[in-house]
Amino acid sequence: MGTVTVKGQVTIPKAVRDHLGLKPGSEVRFRRATDGSIVLEATTKSPPPDRFEALRGHAGKGLSTDDIMALTRGET
Repeated sequence: MGTVTVKGQVTIPKAVRDHLGLKPGSEVRFRRATDGSIVLEATTKSPPPDRFEALRGHAGKGLSTDDIMALTRGET
């Protein structure tokens, strides 16, 4: 059970989000079933990619934390 806010928002319970695979940015659709009930469905559109995903692995494989910190300080 949930409460609708002044903006018309309601929190989807975690168990439902997990079951539908909903993540921040996921889109959902509401439709009326033949019995008159309302059904919440996850759309096939994927959530936006992680903004850091494109940067993963760019420091070079095998670099230690100390090596990376030295690079950021300009010590190489």
